[in-house]
Amino acid sequence: MSQYDVVVMGGGHNGLVAAAYMAKAGKKVIVLERKPHYGGGVSTRELIQPGFWHDEHSNVHIMIQGNPMLREDELGLLGKFGLEYIYPELPHASIWDDGTMVRSWRDLDRTCEEIAGFSPKDAEAYRKFATASMAALPMFMSGLYAPPFPMGAFVAMMDQSDEGRFLLDVMQRSALDVVNQYFESDLLRLHIVRMVTENLQMPDELGTGMGAFLMPGIIHAYGCSMPRGGSGQLSHSLVRAIEHFGGEVRCNAEVRRVIVAGGKATGLELVDGETFMAKDGVIGAIHPHVLRKFVAETPEPVLQRAERVTQSTFSINLTHLTLKERLRLKVGNETNAMMTELMDFYTMRDMLLEYDKLRRGEVSERLIAGGDNTIFDPSRAPEGAGVFYGVNFAPYDLWPGGPGSWDHRKEEIADKALAQYRKFYANLDDANITGRLIRSPLDHERDSPASFLKGDIHGCAPFFYQSAGHRPTPDLGSLRVPQIEGLYLVGPFMHPGGGVFGAGRATAIQMMDDLDIEFDKVCAGAV
Repeated sequence: MSQYDVVVMGGGHNGLVAAAYMAKAGKKVIVLERKPHYGGGVSTRELIQPGFWHDEHSNVHIMIQGNPMLREDELGLLGKFGLEYIYPELPHASIWDDGTMVRSWRDLDRTCEEIAGFSPKDAEAYRKFATASMAALPMFMSGLYAPPFPMGAFVAMMDQSDEGRFLLDVMQRSALDVVNQYFESDLLRLHIVRMVTENLQMPDELGTGMGAFLMPGIIHAYGCSMPRGGSGQLSHSLVRAIEHFGGEVRCNAEVRRVIVAGGKATGLELVDGETFMAKDGVIGAIHPHVLRKFVAETPEPVLQRAERVTQSTFSINLTHLTLKERLRLKVGNETNAMMTELMDFYTMRDMLLEYDKLRRGEVSERLIAGGDNTIFDPSRAPEGAGVFYGVNFAPYDLWPGGPGSWDHRKEEIADKALAQYRKFYANLDDANITGRLIRSPLDHERDSPASFLKGDIHGCAPFFYQSAGHRPTPDLGSLRVPQIEGLYLVGPFMHPGGGVFGAGRATAIQMMDDLDIEFDKVCAGAV
């Protein structure tokens, strides 16, 4: 039996963030990770051949750019622990198979100038839209990295001003509704909506409109980036910070259960029986669907509501390739963006029909995105070689055959996506591909069975009823588990949502508040 102040279940980036803040606060902290390596969905590894570094899940870091953890370097990740971000001038581009392009540059004027080439009216509309989006960012973003407001208080607060009522209205609409209201060109609508669906959101699902409104503002205010050396460099810098502050990270340590005594979380027990006791509390990356498995002492009504949490409508079939030489876009590599959407449909109706297939358990090879990560970061592969990261939207419950059929169908489905990619890349032929690894929605679930349930790498659906203090449920939205004192939650299924947010900061704030530790003083302290 080992004694600590804080014990953390799960070495994904959110758990690491929470652990780093608690360690900086002077607490004796240990992180226990089931897998042989830490990072969870934010890891970069040599998956196919030595010297080729692939992002296992997350590839582009967008939402974390507004986090004070980075903006003010609260943990020293940028200044002391080796984290460096690459910010291209072209964060987002859509490319069609006939060579048509819509590009969102960091520079708003340049973006509007290009939009004017196919729709002068939309160029002006986009300028107003993006300007309003950037103006709303400070108010909206400030709530993303701290414990969420209770839903009732959040709605009441938003209802006190015209700006708040506008945002509340947008949050309950669909992304499709938002772009249809503001723009006339299907090219611009497609460009924005396809980017929003990267969050595993259907274009016409209610409660997804905020993505359509905020993403242009984020693109122009913060840009779109990836860590030099791969997404996993964020996790490496967090582990350096934890160790610098006296904490530990231990891999190959699978947790069986949270130890609960007298209604309080007092530690973690591993599958081999080893125990790690926590004086101040436990932080767990525990999906609501498996809360019963790890914390059976949770009140039954809380567990039942947790098990009704809605997963995202679709997942991804992910293609990793090693390449002899860097990829070349047929339209020219000056159109390579950090986020590159590839399309052969030109109307919203055509695109929506493809998304409808996902609802019916079918895969559409036309719903793809991705590119060669070495275009921006040559360190990811041997000189001149490439590393391809390709996303094909796909359902978890594949038809016919169900989720289990992914094991024998994922290669065939990836072949169809590869044929689609070849419409856009000049040298993505067999002679240039030296290795391939396919990760299906079922593989994602196996990789992280306490977080990526049903292949949902964003934890759970980002609908309005699963947002703010109701994410993932009203019971769990405070980042704590009712009637289990000292148990705190982290993960993509918690506020503010899936993706790379550095959201463990909110959990650390809540835990420090409960322990009467002043978070601002901790952040102001020396690194």
